[in-house]
Amino acid sequence: MIMKIFKEIAILILITVVLALGLSFYGFHLFKNISKNIIGAQDEKNATYLIEGRKITLINGISEVPAAPGSASKIITRYFGNEVRHDFNGDGREDVAFLLTQTMGGSGTFYYVVAALNTSSGYVGSEAVLLGDRIAPQSTEMGNGNTVIVNYVDRKSGESFIVAPSVGKSIWLVLDPNTMKLNEVL
Repeated sequence: MIMKIFKEIAILILITVVLALGLSFYGFHLFKNISKNIIGAQDEKNATYLIEGRKITLINGISEVPAAPGSASKIITRYFGNEVRHDFNGDGREDVAFLLTQTMGGSGTFYYVVAALNTSSGYVGSEAVLLGDRIAPQSTEMGNGNTVIVNYVDRKSGESFIVAPSVGKSIWLVLDPNTMKLNEVL
């Protein structure tokens, strides 16, 4: 009888230890994943941006991900530059807006404008704004207040991509630090 009680107690202790270890392991990974989403990157070239609904994380200014699961074709995103530095959210830290390029295995090179806020826990990237395919970026500058002005050359409407860009264009954008979206100023 006493052996049966000791055996049951030993089984209960074993189950408790296994459950405690399992919950600790799960909790650790849950915390690790949560903190990964809260903590920003060391700089803008290592932050995560939202491009066409897909999260893209740069590592030293580059991201290379499969175009589809198991695909040999890659989506390659690169830091292009043309950056401007400014405190976009008024926290006293210098933030940055700049251009990225993205290629998807075809002949196109898509240009995007993004911003990265320099927060107390690191850089947090914005949603990207598409400028165009195979354009010719010119300059990025600060306008009034928090307005970022991106100047570039594009093709005339309906022109083939074999024609060199020849039409000067500009887009004025303001970052909403709450939604991390760059909104066009009309």
